[in-house]
Amino acid sequence: MKHLFSFMLLLAVLPFNRLNAQTQQLMKPIKFEEYDLSNGMHVILYQERSAPVVAVRVYYHVGSKDERPDRTGFAHFFEHLMFEATDQIKRGEYGKMIEATGGELNAHTSLDRTFYQENVPSNQLRLALWMESERMSWLHVDSGGVETQRQVVKEERRNRYDNQPYGTFFLKVMESVFKKSQYNWTPIGQAQYIDQATIKEFTDFYRTFYVPNNAVLVVAGDFETPDAKKAIEEYFGAIPRGNDIIRAYTPEPAQAEERYVEVAEKHTPLPAVSYAWRTVPEGDKDMYALDLLTNVFARGNSSRLVKRLQDQDQLVVGIDQVVLNMEKDGIFGFLAVAKAGKEVPDVRKALDEEIEKLQKDGISEEEFQKVRNQTIKDFITNASSIDNVAFQLSHYYTIFRDTRRVNTELDKYLAVTKQDIQRVAKKYLTKNGRSVIVYTVPPKG
Repeated sequence: MKHLFSFMLLLAVLPFNRLNAQTQQLMKPIKFEEYDLSNGMHVILYQERSAPVVAVRVYYHVGSKDERPDRTGFAHFFEHLMFEATDQIKRGEYGKMIEATGGELNAHTSLDRTFYQENVPSNQLRLALWMESERMSWLHVDSGGVETQRQVVKEERRNRYDNQPYGTFFLKVMESVFKKSQYNWTPIGQAQYIDQATIKEFTDFYRTFYVPNNAVLVVAGDFETPDAKKAIEEYFGAIPRGNDIIRAYTPEPAQAEERYVEVAEKHTPLPAVSYAWRTVPEGDKDMYALDLLTNVFARGNSSRLVKRLQDQDQLVVGIDQVVLNMEKDGIFGFLAVAKAGKEVPDVRKALDEEIEKLQKDGISEEEFQKVRNQTIKDFITNASSIDNVAFQLSHYYTIFRDTRRVNTELDKYLAVTKQDIQRVAKKYLTKNGRSVIVYTVPPKG
């Protein structure tokens, strides 16, 4: 941590071209071992012995885009259901068993993937592996667990989306930007589809996607490789391979004109406006320039939109960047919440002016160095976290079948030029290609 802190100071005071040597010294290649079990499960081992802990991550290649349009929410539903009972773990015991070791657990569902993770003391590696193998092979998809989690998921939707100011923003963006593809809906899904689904439908989904040949297992941290390999084979090796998965993705057609959506919800405290554009899938060469462009516009107090809309014109109370780099597509945009008494048309006028200015004039050398330094800092910070490295290893293999990208992605960001940033601003941030979402404040009384 001392070296990391010292480097952060260097980032703040030195021009980028003097940081290369220090960057190369700190960004040492992440060393890992990978192999396949006979049932098709991919295994990645990453040793990092700075602390006596180990992370076990199982990353399934299934997200909301793998669902049927009339059965959305299944992937997220299984994020919850996978904590129910198995043949040898009683209902309600999964979290307790991990927490009893002093460990912690987590799970998350996105549009493209679902992961489960346990962080435990090194001497509890076998426990975490056994528990993950249990729910991969012996999960109880029964009425008790399904009915319990149905209520949990519906309550989550109400609390986090339907009853929160701007809580439906993510849903509205995806519905507006994507009309044909499976990115039209989000992981939370529609509550009625979870209610309508039968136990057989849930069982079929489980047997299709939660199989070893659709999973990546990462063991990261303090462990002995021979012991880890032996335990992995013992717990996962006998799980039968699933059927090959047939994925049907509908590409999104090009957008020909601006789309406008007005949202009137009773709990909206201030008007807000969002611009969102469809861009490129993760890994596309333009993704790297678009990511840096987003930071120029809206990351930090010195970013263009914060300085102009929040500090100078005092039009907004906040502005957030919206970036989604997905397996098959991408989104770029902003969400600006207006100050009390300010009007959305004034916010839009300022947004338009800043976008057009960047498209015409490009970015300054100071801005260019700043976003490059931010990127280096982000990569160094991520490399210092076992959890983040475990995520990157599993993600790059799942999406690209190339785990080595963990050591090459930074180079692709640093290859971006000022001209690339200006070019993608012109190419993607068009008026015909954008979706505009406006939140209005309901009348008082």
